Amino acid sequence: MPASPDPTRFVLLHTSHPGNVGAAARAMRVMGFTDLVLVAPRAADIAAHPDALAMASGAGSILERARVVATLAEALAGVSHACATAMTPRDFGPPVFAPREHLPGLAASAHRVAFVFGSERFGMSNDDVYRCHACVSIPTDPAYGSLNLAQAVQVIAYEWRQALGGFAVQARMPQRSLASVDQVQATLAHWERALVAIGFLDPTAPKKLMPRLNQLLNRAALSDEEINILRGIARSIEHSRQ
Repeated sequence: MPASPDPTRFVLLHTSHPGNVGAAARAMRVMGFTDLVLVAPRAADIAAHPDALAMASGAGSILERARVVATLAEALAGVSHACATAMTPRDFGPPVFAPREHLPGLAASAHRVAFVFGSERFGMSNDDVYRCHACVSIPTDPAYGSLNLAQAVQVIAYEWRQALGGFAVQARMPQRSLASVDQVQATLAHWERALVAIGFLDPTAPKKLMPRLNQLLNRAALSDEEINILRGIARSIEHSRQ
């Protein structure tokens, strides 16, 4: 069965820098989104620019499929809920929400959603904002709220993916094989001999040293490899005293 079309659209208005288009494509790809529309970019072939391809870093397929249109109205065709990402206060217009305030409820709907991003220099015009159902504003330090375009796309793409359910974290390392109780006890016995050999442990007055080391090793949840390292250290100590 063919995959269902991506119900989420990312719209970039009047983009100037090819690198931002490529980086935005990469930000979308890592969050599992593919539908990119460019509205009147500075150059019609901006998605094919070498800087765009370089910054896409493996997300070139999104650039290949990106559509270039002349107006925001064309970019929003088929969309049922458009979110502006403007941060400039306006006297009136759509309500403004933080992403985590608005997106979970939106994810529960059957809307086809578009996220609209303004140009690097001028953001979104009032008329573009008025076409949208809501403004999604990324909370930033009030003293400095200037996000790079691709950074903004990444944050919104992440928040929207989380609202949709997110991806499971993929384990990057094989599971550790934990040492058995017998291995830990054998290591303790080996370390006890080594500590006696260097004079750190007095066998006639051991006090609580070995039980405390036992608890330490239990808390460490040692792997087989780590046990072998500790046994190797103990062997080196013993050999050095011979």
